[in-house]
Amino acid sequence: MLKSFKPSIDWLLVFLPVSFLLEYVPALHNGTALFICSGLAIIPLAGIMGRATEHLAEHLGQGIGGLLNATFGNAAELIIALMALNKGLIGVVKASITGSIIGNILLVLGASLAAGGFKYREQRFNRTATQTSTASLFLAAIGLLVPTIFHYSAASHNAWKPEVAEKLSLGIAGVLFVTYICTLAFSLVTHKDLLSGTPEGSTARAASALPHADSTAEPEWSKGKAVIVLLVATLFVAWLSEFLVTSVESARAQLGVTEVFIGVIVVAIIGNAAEHSTAVWMAIKDKMDLSLGIAIGSSLQIALFVAPVLVFTSWFLGHPMDLEFTIPEVVAVIVAVFIVAEISKDGRTNWLEGVQLLSVYLILAILFYFLPGSH
Repeated sequence: MLKSFKPSIDWLLVFLPVSFLLEYVPALHNGTALFICSGLAIIPLAGIMGRATEHLAEHLGQGIGGLLNATFGNAAELIIALMALNKGLIGVVKASITGSIIGNILLVLGASLAAGGFKYREQRFNRTATQTSTASLFLAAIGLLVPTIFHYSAASHNAWKPEVAEKLSLGIAGVLFVTYICTLAFSLVTHKDLLSGTPEGSTARAASALPHADSTAEPEWSKGKAVIVLLVATLFVAWLSEFLVTSVESARAQLGVTEVFIGVIVVAIIGNAAEHSTAVWMAIKDKMDLSLGIAIGSSLQIALFVAPVLVFTSWFLGHPMDLEFTIPEVVAVIVAVFIVAEISKDGRTNWLEGVQLLSVYLILAILFYFLPGSH
């Protein structure tokens, strides 16, 4: 019986009605409480959106289904960021981009490697898929670094102008988005067999675990049910994101943290928490390809898809956003990508590597907590 047990975060849905009461009952209104409760309520809804997307993908065929999963994999983060962008909270939006990237490849992956490593002495995965993803992450890191370099270079000659920086970011966003399309074509069409291959030297234990995946899998939903659940969950995520964004300022002031910390740590964790639990659970079941695919793939989607979409959308909303990040944010992304690339070189993992990733994340979290100012 214990073997079929899977931890669930759906109990957090109790914060859904609490959030509405805090927002619409004047006597109960409290900005900080609303921020916390709406954030906690978004977590299980993001998980439900993910499950609905997967079930819908099963009805649409491998190609379209894979595209749907890739596109809507980070829908919750995108919705929160769009709401914040509409309110003009560009600093929070940019910080959440950084936080989602480093959160997935340091916090999520670190927790997964540690959890799996405590159960198994050594775990193995497909190096080809991981190296392809980390190479794309290095490209994304370059895309975040260039606008910052441009700022300091142009400022040294008294030639920096915000409108030029915005156009530069628009061009870079276009390149990143095209790269994302190419990455999808590579993984879903031209090299799908290569990327879904068996890890080098995989053990009989890992292979024998595969047949059990179907026996404990969630029953397939009908197409209508998947669509309805996806739409309802998306509606509530958008509604709660509005609560979350409107209460950011009061929560920030009362909790005594900066806008950057709220975006890099708090908002990023809220948007990715559902994926966090899934990645850790897959690692515990010794399905490291799935675990790494969730963690690294989510960072890749944020960098190559969500960030460009936010830049494009910001122009239509009248709040043009550039891709110029603070030096600590840029350094955090580069360090995170570098250490993940180093750890994933040999196709093997253990619990100590997970602890190392978590240590780097905690160091960066402490940095952003004490970092003064904003973007």
